[in-house]
Amino acid sequence: MNRSEPNHEPPREELRDELARLILGTDAGLTGEEVAAKGGLSRERGERLWRALGFPDLGDSPAYSEADVEAISIVAAAFDRGLLDEETVFRMTRALGQTMSRLADWQVATLVEQVETHVGEGKAPSRLEAAVELAQRAGPGFERLMIYAWRRHLAAAAARMEALGAADAELLSTTMTVGFADMSRFTALSNELDDDKLGALVETFENECTDVVTEHGGRVIKALGDATLFVNADARSATITALDLITSVGSHGELPAIRVGLATGSVLSRLGDIFGPPVNLAARLSHVARSNRVIVDHPTADALDAAEFDCRRMPARHIRGFGELAPITVSRRRGFRSPKAKP
Repeated sequence: MNRSEPNHEPPREELRDELARLILGTDAGLTGEEVAAKGGLSRERGERLWRALGFPDLGDSPAYSEADVEAISIVAAAFDRGLLDEETVFRMTRALGQTMSRLADWQVATLVEQVETHVGEGKAPSRLEAAVELAQRAGPGFERLMIYAWRRHLAAAAARMEALGAADAELLSTTMTVGFADMSRFTALSNELDDDKLGALVETFENECTDVVTEHGGRVIKALGDATLFVNADARSATITALDLITSVGSHGELPAIRVGLATGSVLSRLGDIFGPPVNLAARLSHVARSNRVIVDHPTADALDAAEFDCRRMPARHIRGFGELAPITVSRRRGFRSPKAKP
């Protein structure tokens, strides 16, 4: 912009307030104590709820709004009606806060590139104005999409729990196969690449892993930058997933080779994560695997059809936390054809 021309851009403070207003949907003007009182909670419970959601205590500043009152009222109603006990309410609130915090960081980081593009192409005079425009145009639609995705995932999770209950199993513990896929030489690569290339590498790896795992009916539990933790209901599905990961990710021109470890056993589900010996063992096995190889434990190998998979025992070695184990390498048998599904 020519410096001699008058600057008609809105003040930065005004744009910042507008962006917050668009995202939150209302103006702030209430203190935390006022919000708790209007919402029907004691100050102590209101502060505990706020912390559970992952927000810092803003003291007596008028940083809250009627939207906060509505949120407090929802929790107060759950207490009053006895729908949920107090610990359950706060555990659910903490899960919501942690999940939404990560989602928000992810979304903003993803939108940064779009904002920079708008400014660079002259579609917006500043980053803040580009952000305001995105919030106005894209925000409402993505909010509806978020609710839709949450409902679909909630229905799927409830169906999994119902299936466990029907089998008289412990609802939060079940036998499954855990997979751990990680990139070879990631530390060395991270020292060689600039920030943009490293970010693109990690994003491509996560996307490829998620697509393959989902295609075979599995679930990605979490992505760890250079690694992905996933689960399948049975050993065969997990093994096919792992071998297809090797083919898809390992042969990707922009990605390094990967290694996959699989372990089968009882897994405990808590806080959106999974715990148990199979989780730790799958990670340990991936670390001893050669590049573009799948290594499994004995329960996984025992559950596989020898006509479909070639399982070869490796020399015993010390696996940290598990002692001396003889891992097993798995590959598809050449010429094997899966039976066609009946119409």
